[in-house]
Amino acid sequence: MKNNIYRSCAQVTAFSTIEKGLSFLYRIVLSRAIGAEGIGIYQVCLTVFAMFLTAASSGVPVTVSRLMAQSGARNDLGGKHSAVTAGILCTLMVTVPCCLILFLGQNAFSFLFSDPRCMSVFLILLPGLILTAIYSVIRGSFWGNKQFLPYSVIELMEDAVMVITGVILVQGVADPLSGAKFAAYAVLISYIFSFFVSLFWYFKSGGRFKNPKRQLKPLLVSSTPITTMRTAASILNSAVAVLLPTLLVAGGLSSSEAMSLYGVAIGMAVPMLFIPSSAIGSIAVVVAPELSENYYKGRDDLVKFDVEKSVKAAVLISALIVPVLFALGGALSDFLYASELCGEIVQKSSFLVLPMCITMMTNTVLNSMNCEKRTLLYFCIGAAAMLGCIVGLTRFIGVYSYVCGLGCNYLLSAALNLRLLKKKCRAANISGYAAKGLAVIVAACLFGCLFNGIIARFLPPIAQIALSAPVILVFTALALYILGMYTLKPLKKLIVKG
Repeated sequence: MKNNIYRSCAQVTAFSTIEKGLSFLYRIVLSRAIGAEGIGIYQVCLTVFAMFLTAASSGVPVTVSRLMAQSGARNDLGGKHSAVTAGILCTLMVTVPCCLILFLGQNAFSFLFSDPRCMSVFLILLPGLILTAIYSVIRGSFWGNKQFLPYSVIELMEDAVMVITGVILVQGVADPLSGAKFAAYAVLISYIFSFFVSLFWYFKSGGRFKNPKRQLKPLLVSSTPITTMRTAASILNSAVAVLLPTLLVAGGLSSSEAMSLYGVAIGMAVPMLFIPSSAIGSIAVVVAPELSENYYKGRDDLVKFDVEKSVKAAVLISALIVPVLFALGGALSDFLYASELCGEIVQKSSFLVLPMCITMMTNTVLNSMNCEKRTLLYFCIGAAAMLGCIVGLTRFIGVYSYVCGLGCNYLLSAALNLRLLKKKCRAANISGYAAKGLAVIVAACLFGCLFNGIIARFLPPIAQIALSAPVILVFTALALYILGMYTLKPLKKLIVKG
């Protein structure tokens, strides 16, 4: 069973990495084909679409997965089918009226966009709200049945369809708006593709629709806090996008200077801090249904194993990433963006990666153990601290108030999550592991700065990255291994059985 977890994590992570790389290359092609203005229109529409999708269904797939694991623990096949049907019914009850209201009252909702041209592009994406919401439920059924290969393949194929269709459609576009529309059509076609393929596989693998009545209430009770938390996170990001530039202007900067600082912090530095999120998400997808099943079957030893491995994975990933960002944040930012400020922000905020990864992982673990309301409460506490830092500190430290707010948010959330997790699984040894991980991070950061400081005098940024990054990673990996924080047995088993 343990080997299956390792193999599934490696599988999902590999597919996710390929998918992210494909999307990155597509964004480069798209920007050259439709220009910055076209990308701007397209991105604004995707952001608004994502907000509606988050509000409509973001908590449902995770809850469907957990309810299926709970039914599986009782050998209740009908309960699994009922959970999927209840999830689809819930998403349809939200998305169908939402699409009709937005389509019929499009003039009334023009306030959603600063540029009136965006509405015509958004309407192209709108049918995808229903299709993607349904697909997200089917995706949750894949997680609940531990069918990670079909899930990974469909996700990758969806991205491939979007890229291929988009590259074909945007060639020789006449203007930015036309380019944005064609890019939106490519997204819609990819949603249609994943919708039909996922339904086909669901029925082919024995899935059925069954009376949702007995699973409807549990699904709503569990999914509502998760959806609320993720929707609140989306709204929080939107609030910061308005609040931070406004406070920077109030502090004496011009509007263009404020937006420039905001763009460097949010658009350049923060995405670099979220590099580990792909790996964390892949591990969480695999562990969640396994943990739920073990939790409801009362397998305390396996629950302890799942909890420890999840938190340890978050600490290990952080330990490998933080020293590289701390030592090479300046070189990476110079190479990617030619921005000195971005490098400073990355270096000063790199330690936030540890509580961020722990928060992301423990949220999934706790939600799998029926603690959705508590994780929502902890999110609200962290979000309040973040907004308080931005409001209270921006006039003193400028854009770094956002970094302080982000730090307070994740530190509070991580501490509260770990505290609750220790209560739910007293046998799990996680605090000592996290402390050792922090010690390794500090040592590796000092080593990385020393090593890179020596070679930076003689080498340009790209050469610094090529030489220092592997050396820092090897140093960190050796330190973690010497302290007994991981073994090579899972890797050996994957290689032998792969």
